[in-house]
Amino acid sequence: MTDNTAILERNNRFADRFEAADLPILPKLGTLILTCIDARVDPAHVLGLELGDAVVLRNNGGRVTPAVIDEIATLAFMVGKMTGNPDPEFNVVLMQHTQCGAQNFANPEFRHALQGKLGIDVSNSAIFDQETDLERDIDRLADAPGIPDGLKVSALLYDVETGRAREIVSPRKLAALRTR
Repeated sequence: MTDNTAILERNNRFADRFEAADLPILPKLGTLILTCIDARVDPAHVLGLELGDAVVLRNNGGRVTPAVIDEIATLAFMVGKMTGNPDPEFNVVLMQHTQCGAQNFANPEFRHALQGKLGIDVSNSAIFDQETDLERDIDRLADAPGIPDGLKVSALLYDVETGRAREIVSPRKLAALRTR
C-alpha cells in the first residue's frame, strides 16, 4: 500500500459520510489562522475546527511573510467584494508552536548555507523568540498596505508536548495598532 492509497482510502471514508456540500465560501467563524506546516500542528485538531470554520494558511514557522501579507490582502479584498464592505471585519489568528524547525533558521550558519545551496532566504521565517516574533508579525500586518483596518489580530503559542494553546496577544483591531 502506498501513502497515496492510504490517503485516498481515508478520503473515501470521508466522502461516504460527507454532508457539507452547502457550506458557504466564507468561513463560519470569520477567522483566518496562520500556522506552521509542521504535521504536529494541524489547526483542525489542535483548535477543534470543523470543515468550513476557518481559512488556514501554513508556512515554515507560521510567520507573516510578504507572501502571507499578499494572501491576507487578497482574501480581505475578496471578502470586501462579496459582502459589499471594503473594510471587512474578520479575525486573523497567528499560531506558532514549541519545538519548531524554523528555529533553525535563526542560526546564521544554517541560513547562509541554505541561501548558498538553494538560493532561498528564510530570514522572514526565522524564529528567534516566539512571543517577540508573534508580536513582530502583528506589527508586520499593521504596517502592511492593503490590509484593512477592520481585521482583528491575535497570537497563540501551541505546546506540542501538552496539546495546549496559550494566548500571547489578545485580539486587537489593526486600526488601533496603526494609531500608536
